[in-house]
Amino acid sequence: MSRHGNSEITKDIPKKKLNKDGIGQLVHIFKYMWPYKAYYALSMVFLFLSTFTALAFPALIGPLLDAGNQTQSSGFLARMLPDLPPLGTLDVIKLLVIILILQGIFSFFKVIITSYVTENAMADIRKDLFSNLISLPVVFFEKNRVGALLSRVTADVTQLQETFSWTLAEFLRQIMTLIVGAVFIAMMSGKLALVMLSTFQIMIIGAIFFGKFIKKMARMTQEELANSSVVVEESLHNISVVKSFTNEIFEKLRYFGSIEKVVGYGVKTGVYRAFFSSFIIYAIFGTVLLVFYLGVKQVEAGTMTSGDLLSFVLFTAYIGASVGGLGDIYSRLQKAVGSTERLREILEETPEVQLNAELKNYGIEGDIAFENVYFSYPTRKDISTLQNLSFDIRSGEKVALVGSSGAGKSTIIQLLMGFYQLDGGAIKIDGKAADQYELRALRNKIGMVPQEVILFGGTIKENILYGRTDASEAEVIAAAKQANAWEFISSFPEGLETIVGERGIKLSGGQKQRVAIARAILKDPVILILDEATSSLDSESEKLVQEALDKLMEGRTSIIIAHRLSTVRDVNQIMVLENGNIVEKGKHSELSTLENGKYRHFLEMQNEDGPQEVLSI
Repeated sequence: MSRHGNSEITKDIPKKKLNKDGIGQLVHIFKYMWPYKAYYALSMVFLFLSTFTALAFPALIGPLLDAGNQTQSSGFLARMLPDLPPLGTLDVIKLLVIILILQGIFSFFKVIITSYVTENAMADIRKDLFSNLISLPVVFFEKNRVGALLSRVTADVTQLQETFSWTLAEFLRQIMTLIVGAVFIAMMSGKLALVMLSTFQIMIIGAIFFGKFIKKMARMTQEELANSSVVVEESLHNISVVKSFTNEIFEKLRYFGSIEKVVGYGVKTGVYRAFFSSFIIYAIFGTVLLVFYLGVKQVEAGTMTSGDLLSFVLFTAYIGASVGGLGDIYSRLQKAVGSTERLREILEETPEVQLNAELKNYGIEGDIAFENVYFSYPTRKDISTLQNLSFDIRSGEKVALVGSSGAGKSTIIQLLMGFYQLDGGAIKIDGKAADQYELRALRNKIGMVPQEVILFGGTIKENILYGRTDASEAEVIAAAKQANAWEFISSFPEGLETIVGERGIKLSGGQKQRVAIARAILKDPVILILDEATSSLDSESEKLVQEALDKLMEGRTSIIIAHRLSTVRDVNQIMVLENGNIVEKGKHSELSTLENGKYRHFLEMQNEDGPQEVLSI
């Protein structure tokens, strides 16, 4: 794991400072734009052209007024370009129309090209993010809530898309407007320029003052909104639990309480924004009024034409808008730095498998050996789950794991699947250490039928094909028949194309189990793991599923997590676990006769209580 492995990516991180490190973060993620650099450079050319044509409007509006007043010869444009012949009103209007057309063309191509670049770059980021996420070890998802993690990823990529498609371009546009506008007004009237620029300093100080409060309240609003989203996600994902406990009102009140906090923070943010907006309005219009007053005095004195004054005021408005816009742009860039940092945390996590590596095909026989294995879960290092555990399973054997909750049964399976790293000892497959196999290739030889089957929301065919995605329809049908699933599948009007719904909600428990078995049959694993797939089924479904499981186990090394001991009477070996150790081992006939034996105790409990799940994972 990388150094970011322990971080909880579930909260909004405050906006980062736009310093050297922050800019470095943006530059690093900018590599996704590099394949499209030529297009991006072209979009910047159109950006510059559209900005300059936009600035030509205030520069020409003044000469238009002077042309009407026949004072053009004493105007700023005539002083700057003494060789330019006098322009009539119609000439200036023609120029403005040409500039308007050019600006529309330049803006059109800028938007089109920028959209092409950013959409492709963001698609590349999303692909890399998902590729890395899907390759990360289980422990990463234990340390980071999946719903909140995906929510952050979505928001961060959207923030970056806005930054590359709009914020950076707008930042460059505003800087250009400031520089060009400041040069123009300084050349028109240095005195008025000083007055105007001095008032902008007051605006900047006010923006900083109000910005602190607005930023704080906006962050609190975002955090509470994220909390409300978590409430919705948890409630909907666990809707059956909510309804079974009749806690709809509780969840509603929990969500309403969170939303009320969002409203409170939002209203406070609105108050600060209102004060800030009023301050900006007073500052801008006060500045324009002052400039008008001083400008009129210069017009009366003959040192400035009325057209120059109009151009000056328009440039002042352009500059004022740029100064006001830069504050928002700076805030967006800070968010972009934070988004980039969070995305890089995910992108730089060390994957457990390499998706681009060729999948090896090991000739595994199925011998399994645990040798002096020690293990504690990464999130619970203070609790030892397995302690000096050793056992052997020969190829083709059927072995049952029996024990109370927390005894270590599921842990053995998870370690065999390579979900976690050992603290000590070794796991060997065919005499070779498991970590010497390529992880994807090893898992490809292991099949699993869990107690709680999770199906994807597509068709039955797609779910069975998950066992081997390149299988033919004939192979899918054969697997379904072997799993005793074809009878109910063929009874549906859509057959294999029947949509199962989210998590397989449209199928019964027995039907889902048989689809899962068909999926495992299609995979054709060497090692089979069964998490007592019949424990929660009715008698009829249990019989069909058990028949399918018996067929599936033939010729395979099979490990069964046993809940109903009646299902493991005929296995080659039963291992009884307690506190991470094997306390009893043998066949059913041997263990059931041991006085004071653990297995016998479990067996007696089930005989007394009936076929209940007294042994949980």
